[in-house]
Amino acid sequence: MYKYDAIDQQIVNDRARQYRGQTERYLNGELSDPEFLPLRLQNGLYVQRFAPMLRIAVPYGMLSSQQLRKLSDISRRFDKGYAHVSTRQNIQLNWPALESVPDILEELASVQMHAIQTSGSCIRSVTSDHFAGVAADELEDPRPWCEIIRQWSTLHPEFAYLPRKFKIAVNGAAEDRAAVGVHDIGLTLVKNSAGETGFQVQVGGGLGRTPIIGSPIRDYLPWQHLLTYLEAILRVYNRYGRRDNKYKARIKILVKALSPETFAEKVEQEWEHLKEGPATLTEAEVERVSAFFTPPAYERNLADNSLQEQLAQAPEFARWHERNVMEHKIAGYAAVTVSLKATAQAPGDISAEQMDSLADLADRYSFGELRTTHMQNMVLADVRQDQLFELWQALAEVELASPNIGTLNDIICCPGGDFCSLANAKSIPVAEAIQRRFSSMERLYDIGDVSLNFSGCMNACGHHHVGNIGLLGVDKKGEEFYQIQLGGSANQDTALAKIIGRAFSREEIPDVIEKLIDLYLEQREPNERFIDTFNRIGIEPFKERAYAKAD
Repeated sequence: MYKYDAIDQQIVNDRARQYRGQTERYLNGELSDPEFLPLRLQNGLYVQRFAPMLRIAVPYGMLSSQQLRKLSDISRRFDKGYAHVSTRQNIQLNWPALESVPDILEELASVQMHAIQTSGSCIRSVTSDHFAGVAADELEDPRPWCEIIRQWSTLHPEFAYLPRKFKIAVNGAAEDRAAVGVHDIGLTLVKNSAGETGFQVQVGGGLGRTPIIGSPIRDYLPWQHLLTYLEAILRVYNRYGRRDNKYKARIKILVKALSPETFAEKVEQEWEHLKEGPATLTEAEVERVSAFFTPPAYERNLADNSLQEQLAQAPEFARWHERNVMEHKIAGYAAVTVSLKATAQAPGDISAEQMDSLADLADRYSFGELRTTHMQNMVLADVRQDQLFELWQALAEVELASPNIGTLNDIICCPGGDFCSLANAKSIPVAEAIQRRFSSMERLYDIGDVSLNFSGCMNACGHHHVGNIGLLGVDKKGEEFYQIQLGGSANQDTALAKIIGRAFSREEIPDVIEKLIDLYLEQREPNERFIDTFNRIGIEPFKERAYAKAD
C-alpha cells in the first residue's frame, strides 16, 4: 500500500495543526457557525442528531494493521468503543466531542491517515474493488490508478469548491465490484486491440434524490491522459454545473440536461487545452506509484490437502468457506470477507476489541493489510488456504465469522435515524428485525444470492436504489414508513430499482420481505437468483403479493 513521504506527512501534520487552531477559535467565539462550517466539513466533521460525526478517509479501502489498531485506540479514547464502515469504504465515528477532533486528527496523522475531503463540495475519497490486486478475474490492478487520482485531487485548488460533492470509482476486473455505474465518474480499465491499457469513462451516475446510471463518454482513454481528461470533465462541471439549487447541482443533472453527447463534446473541447500538458502521465510516474502495490511475498508451490478434509469434516466451516472465501489469483491463497453483519449488530459496525483482533489476524494471516468494502464488510485479501480453518476459528472467537456474505442478511444499511440528522426513519432496528426473521441459515442459503440495501432518507447512503430489494425510510406526517423498491443492481448490469407502491409501517416490513422472498422461491427456475427471477417475471407479481394482506 502507499506509504507517505516527508511531504505527505507534513501536509497531514499541518492540516491537523491548522484545524486545532480553527476549533479553538470557534470554541472561543472568534468564529461564527457559518464561518466554522466549511472548515469542519473540509476535515470530515458533520453535526448529527446527537453528536458530531467524523468521517475518516480510507482511500480505495486499504488499511494496514497498524492503522486499524489506531482506529481501535481512537474509538476507545474519543468515542464509544466502535467504528462504522461506510458505503464509500471510509470509517465513521458517531460520537466524538467537537473539542476532541483536533486530537483525533493528530492521532490519525501519526499513522498516515486523515479526514481531508471526506465531506464538502470537492472530490471525495476514491473507491475501488475490495479485491483489487488479488482477484482472479482482474484485467489490471486499479489501485495505482486510484492512488494517482488521489494524489492529483487531494487539495486540488481548482476543485475545492465544486457545485456539489464528487465521487470517482475505478474498477479493473471483469465483474464490477466498485459500482462504477453510479458514480460521478466511473472508470473501468480496458485494453485496446494492441493490448495497451486505457479506461472506459462513464460520467453522470449517482444515487440520492435523482438516481441515474452513468453514461459512457469514452470507450477508450489512453492511460497517459487519465488526469488531463479527468481535469477536462471537472472543468466542464465546474463551469456549467448549477450552484443555485443543491438538489440540482450534481454532475448527473448537468449531463442529463445537456445530454451525454453534448457533455462529451464539451469535455473533448476542454481536453484540447489540456491534452499533452503538464498533467500527462509518464511511465516513470506510473512505475513510481505502482511500486507501492507490488505483490507481497507469496509462498509458491504450496501443497496441502487439509482444506478438503476440513471442509468435509466441519459443516460450519464449509458454510463459511462457501459464502465468505473468494478465489485468489495466486494458487494456494484465498481472499476472505469478514462479515460485519452479525444479527443484532448495526450493519458495518465493528467494536474496538474486534478491530484489535482483526489487526492481529491480518498480521498473522494476511501480510498485515486489510480492506474495507462498499458493502460494509472487511477483507483479508491474502490468506493461505491451509490457514483458512485456523483463521475461521479465530474469527469465530470474536464474533466475526458470520457466514452470510451475499445473502439476504448481508444488509447494506446507513446509520439512519438513530444517528443521522437527515434521516426520515430509523434503519438499524428494521434491519435487525429482517435478520431475525431470516435467522435460519438453511433457509438463507436456499434463498441464495440477493442484495438488500437500506437508506434512512433520499440521500441514499445505503444505496437502496441498487439493491435487488431496496428499502427507503420516509416520513409521513411525523411517522416513520418504509418504501420498497425491487430490481436494482450495482454490478456490471447496473440497474435502478422500481418502487412497488405505497410505503409500509415498520412492523409490516419483515412480513412484506418474507412475502417477496416466498414469491421468488415459488417462481424461480433452476439456478435463478432473486434478480434473475425478478427480471424474468417483472414487478407485478411481487407487487400483488406484497399488498395481498395489507389491503
